[in-house]
Amino acid sequence: MQLETQRLLLRELTPDDFNTLYEILSDSETMRHYPAPFDREKVRYWIEWNLENYAVFGFGLWAVVLKETGQMIGDCGITMQNIHGKIKPEIGYHIHKDHQRRGYASEAATACRDYIFRNTPFRTIYSYMKYTNEGSWCTAMKNGMALVEEFEDPVNTVTRVYAITREAWKNLK
Repeated sequence: MQLETQRLLLRELTPDDFNTLYEILSDSETMRHYPAPFDREKVRYWIEWNLENYAVFGFGLWAVVLKETGQMIGDCGITMQNIHGKIKPEIGYHIHKDHQRRGYASEAATACRDYIFRNTPFRTIYSYMKYTNEGSWCTAMKNGMALVEEFEDPVNTVTRVYAITREAWKNLK
């Protein structure tokens, strides 16, 4: 499975992506809104979890690759997440700190949003993040999402939840 945007290719992660993904997910600045950067074991699990997601759901987090250079700069995709006690489809993204603020997360997230509404029966898609993660909630809003919930939790202190419905997505076109 592969998605293509103007500047990006989104493709399934493979075990060969370990070193690049480790560089991204172990970086304290890139992962500053997480409880901690990922260690090697967590990155291995991350890849295995996504391989399982592809097999079970047909989607997961995909490698984000610059078309111009072939460089992998992050991951973006759809996973089933527990959001305030309910399992919901969620668009998530991690872009290496050296490539942030260039619109790559928004471009990749938009491709994922369109993929979900074109290929699944989901009526609503979500993105959730720590309330301090302004880059992430700005990406969600650029993706047509609106704030639908904010709640306290032990991991993020406060979590923000953004969503877009299929009907709202159709009205974007």
